Amino acid sequence: MFINIHTHQKNNYSRQNCWNLINIHETFDETNTLSHYSLGIHPWHIDIPKIEDDLSRLKMACHKSNVLAIGECGLDKICEISYKLQQDVFKQQILWANEIAKPLIIHCVRAHEDVLQMLKDNRNIMPVIFHGFNKKETIAQKIIQSGYYISFGKDLINFELEKTITSIPLDRIFLETDDSDISIEDIYKEFSRIRNIPQPQLILQIQKNLKTVFNTL
Repeated sequence: MFINIHTHQKNNYSRQNCWNLINIHETFDETNTLSHYSLGIHPWHIDIPKIEDDLSRLKMACHKSNVLAIGECGLDKICEISYKLQQDVFKQQILWANEIAKPLIIHCVRAHEDVLQMLKDNRNIMPVIFHGFNKKETIAQKIIQSGYYISFGKDLINFELEKTITSIPLDRIFLETDDSDISIEDIYKEFSRIRNIPQPQLILQIQKNLKTVFNTL
């Protein structure tokens, strides 16, 4: 079974050969029992007049058993939203994830040092997955050394990530489609090619990673 750790395609749950974690950043109550979800306030979608209400709705919705993670949340230095406000909202989601014991899915643009520092400062003890990773090996190693996970998506095909990918232990990776039209099967195929490992071995390893992080499957 293919594991798609981050997708915005809500109809993916119907695919029989794929386990999907569907991300929702608004209308948190629109979940169904056939799917697994991550819910979070994305830095792009912080609505200043509504932020306290949105955080309250998020906290209520996250108690559902099929909501497995908080996020995507994090920091984005090219986003128009105030960076201080992004930090405040991210902090609240870190604290909430730890209070209810659910992993975090991270959106991060040009702010990896800040995200890692905030996780440390707020005494995070939950698993963390940096989604859609397309950065250099040095950044990847800092994430791994912090005990966290990295998820790769469409940029496997569009960018030169071979050095980064080959440097990461397989027990610290996930794969995803995010908002792209690329199939999760193609993502697995490309990752297997880069790492020069049989696809069945990759499938089994990511299933193990899923069980470690979410105690599921």
